[in-house]
Amino acid sequence: MMYAYDPAINGPIFDTIKDLLPERPEHPLGCHRRRVDDFVCFVWILHRLVTGASWETLEVMSGHAVSDTTLRHRRDEWIDAGIFDELAAQAIAGYRRLIGFDLTDVCIDGSDHLAPGGGEGTGHSFKHPGRLCWKWCLAVDGDGIPISWVIDAGNRNDYAMFFPVLDQLAATDLTEAIHRLHADRGFNYAETPDRVAGYGITNFIAPPRNKRDQGSIAMVGMGRRWIVESANSWLCAYGQLRRNTDRKTAHRQAALCLAIALFTVHRLRATTSPIR
Repeated sequence: MMYAYDPAINGPIFDTIKDLLPERPEHPLGCHRRRVDDFVCFVWILHRLVTGASWETLEVMSGHAVSDTTLRHRRDEWIDAGIFDELAAQAIAGYRRLIGFDLTDVCIDGSDHLAPGGGEGTGHSFKHPGRLCWKWCLAVDGDGIPISWVIDAGNRNDYAMFFPVLDQLAATDLTEAIHRLHADRGFNYAETPDRVAGYGITNFIAPPRNKRDQGSIAMVGMGRRWIVESANSWLCAYGQLRRNTDRKTAHRQAALCLAIALFTVHRLRATTSPIR
């Protein structure tokens, strides 16, 4: 996404990173090469998110200003310090404070994507037979702002990810403010409305599932669910999310958090900027 390269978008993101970065580790012998600047690493981690390029390719693209090993190590340092999770949390909290969420219609849906490198948190997807995938399940407000999500392997049923998303919303006191919750037919089991009501959500809207020996129920329009489909489309435009070659769940979580932070800051800026 080209807006990710806009300094007005990624600048506040890096400013947040600067405030959260852990102390620089000291070399045990007191002698080591000059540490690559954090901003340089941030820029090329951002390039990887947008393009999906390999770390080795990024080293060449940078003119060897930073090595692929340094980029991996810096990313892992930031993951261990909780930087990426905090970035997304602060972006969403900022949007909630300045704009506020539209909880009249909240939509939840899953999104499957390729993970050809395999590793933990991947599996053979139902939508891509024979291919390793990962997925996220995302809740957005009425304006398409991500407010909760979880990730898992591609062979994980969306329904199993549905309630962890609601648990996160409940932890932030959002569930009782939701007027209508929309999902696709894959979430609409017989017990779903009662389980959803346990979160204080009394209006659950989803197309009926196909029933055994009763034929196929015709597909219906997406209705309000187009909002979460749109948000998923924006996110999967990032090359690293669309075709992820990371080998660890924490790496995928970090990439998704950075993408959501960028997405949210972009929407926040577009909403608050005066019309010229």
